[in-house]
Amino acid sequence: MNAVRMYTTQVCPYCLRAKALLKQRGVAQIEEVRVDLDPAERDRMIELTGRRTVPQIFIGETHVGGCDDLVALDQRGGLMPLLGAAG
Repeated sequence: MNAVRMYTTQVCPYCLRAKALLKQRGVAQIEEVRVDLDPAERDRMIELTGRRTVPQIFIGETHVGGCDDLVALDQRGGLMPLLGAAG
């Protein structure tokens, strides 16, 4: 299974929703990067994604986007193949 990295904050309902969906799909471990605790990480997130909002989700090297993007990917049937892709 590809590694999952998620840029989050403590009080983000979309972050919680995204984590719940990933766990439902069998993701046991999510590398959580708390941008509210480290402003340099927020800057890095913006540099990597061009976005300022959380969550920002990466599966392997693929930037999925935010929670709505993750849900849409799952509904299209693209999440499981991305999670299971060799890498």
